Amino acid sequence: MGAVNSVLGPVDAGALGFTLAHEHVLLSSAGIRHVYPEFIDRAAIVRDAAEHLSECRAEGLGTLVDVTTMDLGRDAELLAEVSERSGVNIICATGTWRDIPRAFWEADPDDVAALYVREIEEGIEGTGIRPGIIKVANDAEGVSPEGEVILRAAARASRATGTPISAHSWAPGRVGEAQIAVLSDEGLDMGSVYIGHSNDTTDMDYLTGLGRAGVWIGMDRTPGAPIREAPSAEERTRTLWALIEAGLAGRVMVGHDWSIHIGTAGEATRRAYAAHNPDRFLYITRRQLPRLRELGASERDIRLITVDNPRRFFGG
Repeated sequence: MGAVNSVLGPVDAGALGFTLAHEHVLLSSAGIRHVYPEFIDRAAIVRDAAEHLSECRAEGLGTLVDVTTMDLGRDAELLAEVSERSGVNIICATGTWRDIPRAFWEADPDDVAALYVREIEEGIEGTGIRPGIIKVANDAEGVSPEGEVILRAAARASRATGTPISAHSWAPGRVGEAQIAVLSDEGLDMGSVYIGHSNDTTDMDYLTGLGRAGVWIGMDRTPGAPIREAPSAEERTRTLWALIEAGLAGRVMVGHDWSIHIGTAGEATRRAYAAHNPDRFLYITRRQLPRLRELGASERDIRLITVDNPRRFFGG
């Protein structure tokens, strides 16, 4: 297998182990840690994240994919410290989420792609830490003109470097189909594309369509956010089982879309968020996988969605 960039250096894809495909350690906003560093208690976040991920490692976690981009307050050095302390591989992201800088709105995709390529090949902000995933995002608005710039830039950076793409999507609006159309138009191999948040719907016609298109299906909002109308945790698990029954276990990856610290939310929201999922990054291991086994999933199925598929996605 090929090597994938982690925050501590290249890791053989075959050594990733049990992988959570879409997570966050710290969510904030672009520039906050540089301009207003007192707004973020980085030391406390590092301690909390390292302690929790050490617990996760003891329960089998090998790798966490942190898809926090520059516009979400990405802090690559914080991730490296957490990875070193916990022993969990962390793969960080280049690319752009929904807070697309205005300077990119009418940019040539080639110019934006060059920025992503530079980070992949040289490192982030002079740290030498190289991302292993390219993040893009389109939500309920669909693929907006500025969102299309980012999609095309990501596709070109992916083709230039072999780095796969992780797409934040809006499953209730079947936005993954529009993302696939743009990425396909760029000549990108759909085997390097992951359509995230696909378990925000129970629409099996849409989900099996993603599988037929050849992308990876991200069942990665688990147990789901407490502040948004969406399928319940049980519905999400049953939908995952339905995909396995439909023969798509080999196209699925899982995650929580959870964060150790959400700097983009107020205190009341953070309390509700924490109370909703006290297991944090261990919910899938402790709650969802046992329920999948009850529904009929085999150990081979579980290994596919947690170990083998991430290895293939990153390793080619």
